[in-house]
Amino acid sequence: MERRSFLKASAALGCAATITGCKTSSDDANVVPPKPPVVEEVQTWSACLVNCGSNCPVKVFSSDGVITRVETDHETTDEYGVNHQIRACARGRSLKQRTYAPDRLKTPMKRVGKRGEGKFVPISWDEAASTIASELQRIASEYGNKSILKHYGTGAYYGFSSSACFNRILNLNGGFLNIYGNYSWAQQNEAAAATGFSSTSGSNLLALKDSDLFIGLGYNPSEMRQSGSGEGYDFLNALQSNNNLEVIMIDPRYTDSMVGKEDQWLAIRPGTDAAFAEAVAYEMISSGWVDKHSKAFLDKFCVGYDKASLEQLITDFKASGDDSKLQYIPYIKPEDNYKDYILGEGKFVDKGARTPQWAAKVCGIPEAKIKAIAAKIMNARAPFIVTGAGVNRHANGEQAMRACYMLSFLTGKVGQPGVSNGALPQQGSLSRSGLSGLANPVKEQISFFTWAEAIERGHEMTARNDGVRKTEDLDTPLGADVKAIFAINSNALINQHSDCNGTAKILEDDNKCELIVVCDCWMTPSAKFADILLPDTSWLESNDLVNDSYASGIMGYLVAMKAGIEPLWECKSMYDMCALIAEKMGKLGEYTEGKDEAAWLEELYQKTRTYSNNANAEPALPATYAEAQDIGVFRAFNGTAKLALDSYINGGKALGTPSGKVEIYSLSMALKGTEWNFNDKVKGDYITAIPQYQQTWEGYEDEDTKEDYPLQLVGFHTKGRTHSSYHNVPWLREAVEDAVWMNPIDAQARGLTQGVKVQVWNDRGTIELPVRVTPRVAPGVAALGQGAWYQPDTNRTGPSGHIVDVGGCINTLTRYQPSPLAKGNPQHTNRVQIAKA
Repeated sequence: MERRSFLKASAALGCAATITGCKTSSDDANVVPPKPPVVEEVQTWSACLVNCGSNCPVKVFSSDGVITRVETDHETTDEYGVNHQIRACARGRSLKQRTYAPDRLKTPMKRVGKRGEGKFVPISWDEAASTIASELQRIASEYGNKSILKHYGTGAYYGFSSSACFNRILNLNGGFLNIYGNYSWAQQNEAAAATGFSSTSGSNLLALKDSDLFIGLGYNPSEMRQSGSGEGYDFLNALQSNNNLEVIMIDPRYTDSMVGKEDQWLAIRPGTDAAFAEAVAYEMISSGWVDKHSKAFLDKFCVGYDKASLEQLITDFKASGDDSKLQYIPYIKPEDNYKDYILGEGKFVDKGARTPQWAAKVCGIPEAKIKAIAAKIMNARAPFIVTGAGVNRHANGEQAMRACYMLSFLTGKVGQPGVSNGALPQQGSLSRSGLSGLANPVKEQISFFTWAEAIERGHEMTARNDGVRKTEDLDTPLGADVKAIFAINSNALINQHSDCNGTAKILEDDNKCELIVVCDCWMTPSAKFADILLPDTSWLESNDLVNDSYASGIMGYLVAMKAGIEPLWECKSMYDMCALIAEKMGKLGEYTEGKDEAAWLEELYQKTRTYSNNANAEPALPATYAEAQDIGVFRAFNGTAKLALDSYINGGKALGTPSGKVEIYSLSMALKGTEWNFNDKVKGDYITAIPQYQQTWEGYEDEDTKEDYPLQLVGFHTKGRTHSSYHNVPWLREAVEDAVWMNPIDAQARGLTQGVKVQVWNDRGTIELPVRVTPRVAPGVAALGQGAWYQPDTNRTGPSGHIVDVGGCINTLTRYQPSPLAKGNPQHTNRVQIAKA
């Protein structure tokens, strides 16, 4: 470590070892070895700000400017629900190792080799700031501000010294191209909004106390949300508090959210969730159960279930005289109703009924089990159904999510105790004030997923063809190619984006995108593609005010972070580095508004104290930020069961859809499905108004790729990483193996045994890693933990004809093909072959 105080301590320890190891004519001198100088430890509070959904607090102990250990929160009772402990998982507890990782960025650097080679030389902060400021101004002047993109990045959920600092300097320069959506929830957000709610608006898990049946489709909180105040812990406690709850999990992989917590696991084929849901719906409708038990609910609260509801909607819209409603009338097709589609009647007679017999051949769940699940739902007093985000990251993710949502509404019980709407559960939260990124003069938006395409053809991208938003009309082009990228705490420049090899080829050409600035703490795969590298301070070196993030479970909390050590090497906080850039731009006063870090933190803290949902925090928020730092953690558990769509079903408040109701027939999707252009050469690239199972490229039924690539490959979240964060901590890689999971049937057919090194490939790339042979994954399916760092071996070529990625990054194999509605990432839709390396 290149830090004076650390070297001093190391030297003292080294001297002690030398003295005790000496042999003299008399050993008496060495009987009692001298003790190295020890300074009393100082304890501060920090947080793990990685994108798992929880910003867990951690205790940081340091001595003489060196972190000695990191512990988790154990300040309060361990009784669940009584403002219990927020225990960090293994990732948060490894922050000392991550802070002192050998690949920490220590100084600003500029590229000297080809982009992606990772060849850099150190430069001063003055040169780095001057270069960025001048290039930023040049590119804005030459190409326009829409040519500047701030990349999607979630590697650090700071409150104050966040990527908003870069928003400030970019907006002070005239603005930058906006993005919408995200790699986690793109399809489900659009699907839920089209239906009438938020994709995270489900009943909270406390509502499970009133349930008698739980069905989780692709739902895995025990690996996703491990925090002591996370959804996984809420889920475990909810199950323990209701012994009468039957738990059924539907997933291609037997996850840690099962392992004995479930009554039944149904191994479904990836991308076929909609087929399963439609077969269950068929049983509920064809048996007459819906007519008898839930038809009145559907008529009152939903539109699109049957032909009559759509005919009535046309009548109501005509009578309204409301232009915002009248515009949809041409897109309402009563013959395209959900009931006729499921039963194979009316215009859908040629498609056939969506029977369990049909679905079983598609999804891999036996016909008898599909019928049994339908019976359980119909017989349940209070069924709680959750559709996890794993269902949405497919080529047909939007419609898969909507198809699964339908099951909750067909019960007619949404709004009742113990029942949900199919969306992910609501979370609790406390609030904090953050630094403003200032107003962006640029209004246009592209999907987060289409940024690399915008480098090559942004000038011609439109709303009709590419989902560009806030242009003048559907055919007005964006009008600019992306010429500058700011990737801030983001490894999505390469590692977390689809098709690593294809993306690398685009980025390597610096005549296309002329400037790439990366700000991070470590030399990630994305950092290697920077022109200018900026070394950020780590969380343990930072003062900040953070809340519990977006998915921390039912208990909300705040952490007043206090730096445990001074910034290492030449690292700077994002606030300070952007101040240097702003100064070079001649905008320092506008950037800082005359305040330093301490003044900003105090101001933001005082705003935080005014938020009403922080009033019940324990302990109460003190008068000053400095006092808050001494306390560290503030928490509040709300033990009230919250019901999905309560304000609509029970309170009469209209939804945000054009009809104001739950739209089984989505008017917004009907419009876009008609007016947008789609690629008829891409299987499954279309939008329908009602949820429909879509066969897609590289799906289970794709005959074009089945022979060459017989296995479906899906990704999953591991306990050792959050996305790609923490991959550079050897402790965690040892604890959580990076290996491709295969069913014994598939492994035996290929002569593969436990732990042997294999190659996994398709037309896009080849990766090499060990195989884990396990019945915990369905036959015909391979599963790989996502987030391993892309590491191409330039000396080797794999069966795909590409260089071999020995890092085992799943995105070496995923396809860049934006989904139809959200223009999102289909990263679980892949076909591959596997053989011994």
